[in-house]
This record gives sequence, C-alpha cells and structure tokens, in this order.
Amino acid sequence: MGQEADVTIDAVPGKIFKGKVTEIGSQAVLRSSGLTTTQTTTSTQEAKDFKVVVTLANPPENLRPGLSTTAKIKTAEKKNVVAIPIQALAVRTRKDLEEAAKNAKKQGSSSVTLAAPPPPAPGDPKKDEVQGVFVVNGNKAVFLPVETGIAGVTDIEITKGLKAGDEIVVGSYKALRTLKPEAQVKVDNSAPKKQEDQQS
Repeated sequence: MGQEADVTIDAVPGKIFKGKVTEIGSQAVLRSSGLTTTQTTTSTQEAKDFKVVVTLANPPENLRPGLSTTAKIKTAEKKNVVAIPIQALAVRTRKDLEEAAKNAKKQGSSSVTLAAPPPPAPGDPKKDEVQGVFVVNGNKAVFLPVETGIAGVTDIEITKGLKAGDEIVVGSYKALRTLKPEAQVKVDNSAPKKQEDQQS
C-alpha cells in the first residue's frame, strides 16, 4: 500500500498522471473466469491476478467510469547496486557442475576453477538446482552461483556472487541453456545485427 504509480488514460493521450496504491485485493482473481479463488472449487495452475486500486493525485476533469487505463506501479527501488540483464541468469544442476569440475581437473585446467555452489537449503524442493551466471575468465565461461534481489522488466539485482566490473555471458535462453561450464567463449561486444540485416 502507498506505492507510487504512473497512470496513462487512453482517452487522455500523451499525459501521465501520478497516483498511489490505496487498496489491494485479499484474494486472487483467475484471468479466465474473473472469479476469486475462493469461488472456484478446483485447484488450477493458471496465473492469478489481484485487484489493485490506484487513487490519482490530480484526476482530470473529463475522467469517466469505464475508461481504459494502464498503471505502472513501482513496487521497489534500489540505487547503486550490481544489476545484470535477466537473460544472463542460468540454472544448472549440482550434478552438471560437479561433472564440469571433474572434467576441468582431468584436462589440467589449473588456471580456471569452478566456483563452489552454495549448500542446498534443507527441505528445498529445488535443492539440486543452482542459479548463477557465466563469468568470462580468460577464454572460458565459468559458472558462478549468485543470489538475486529485486527485478525490473529487463534487469535483476545481484546481491551476492558478482562484483561491479565482472564480465558476464549474455545470450538467448537456448544459448545459455546449452552452454557448458568451462566451455571456451569468444568475447563479442559488437551491437547485435537487426533482423533486416540478417535476412538480406
């Protein structure tokens, strides 16, 4: 409650109105039916929304009930933090990381070592998965476990595991999903080509 919001109204184009969250629904609303979760008897994995009321600080005089609006609500804000693109995050199993460490030792890679994943939390159903990023070390991608904080639309805060200036691997989900720890990488900081350039 009390979070700031920027509201745009379709009927009043080009203007942003300031507001604050004054009410949050106590029960989730199913997207498909519009019913609250207590009104449905079946459990579902469907995404749920919560009704939120935003009160405008200075509503326009021509505001009418039923007009379409969009609200961007700021739920949290932090400054001077280490943040990375969300697409740089990767998940690996402990088994994959242990195998990569063994292979690195067999190949005599003493200059590059894998960071040890944190111990699993007791009773955690995803204890075999480790969230992290690939850090460029020499010409290899080293998997480094990280802890995350707040997230925006495109970036996420890293609270532990990275420091400012670390060079990380960023790519598509498919590319990062198949990237193996200790794999050789080539740094390419050039701007990605536009789709038009790739098609011609």
